[in-house]
Amino acid sequence: MKSLLLKVGIFILIFFCIAYASSAMDRGRPYYEKKGYVLWEIKTEEKVIALTFDDGPHSTYTPQILDLLSEYDAKATFFVIGERAEKLPDLILQIGQEGHEIANHTYSHPYKITPEKLTEELKKTNEIIHDITGTYPLFYRPVGGTYNDRIINTAVQNGYKVIMWSWHQDTEDWKTPGVNKIVSRVISGAKPGDIVLFHDAGGDRSQTVKALEEILPELKEQGYKFVTVSELLEINSTSVKH
Repeated sequence: MKSLLLKVGIFILIFFCIAYASSAMDRGRPYYEKKGYVLWEIKTEEKVIALTFDDGPHSTYTPQILDLLSEYDAKATFFVIGERAEKLPDLILQIGQEGHEIANHTYSHPYKITPEKLTEELKKTNEIIHDITGTYPLFYRPVGGTYNDRIINTAVQNGYKVIMWSWHQDTEDWKTPGVNKIVSRVISGAKPGDIVLFHDAGGDRSQTVKALEEILPELKEQGYKFVTVSELLEINSTSVKH
């Protein structure tokens, strides 16, 4: 009898361990969205769109992008790399002074990272941004958009909301696919509440700049307003309350 009970107990323990592991592995977008840990886009009828730029700042491309944003009265969110921000503090200051949002994209842009290393990288970049601007970033974007429970939990424990992007609005500009492809991807897929992914550093971003020269006036003509991620969340919060 004891042997039978022991076997039953072991079976139950194994069952719950498998169920827990399966639950952990199955945690995807719906789970994280419900928890409020991660944002991909918002549901709204208001014609707003958030332009985001990763991997900067860059001494050539970031100023060109800032000039274009200013020309079309557009605000954006820049997910900056700490070691680049450290080398180009004047550009970080300019981004903030021109009304754009600065967010955390780690210090050294590692594609594989432990929770301990991520905490270190987030804090280091956090302090660099604060030393330059006097403010701490609220948002973090994982390198390459790669995330799992450990990455998200680590970010949340460090006070960040994780910001991804609308899957149909990944411009893939880092592949230098051609200006027309970048423009077509953004314009054809544009929907209220989208978050668009661009890069302002990490390689030749001249195609990104040229694409923005077409994207900004076209979407503005369509009635879109370009907002920061914070402004997008504020709109989302208001929509939920109503």
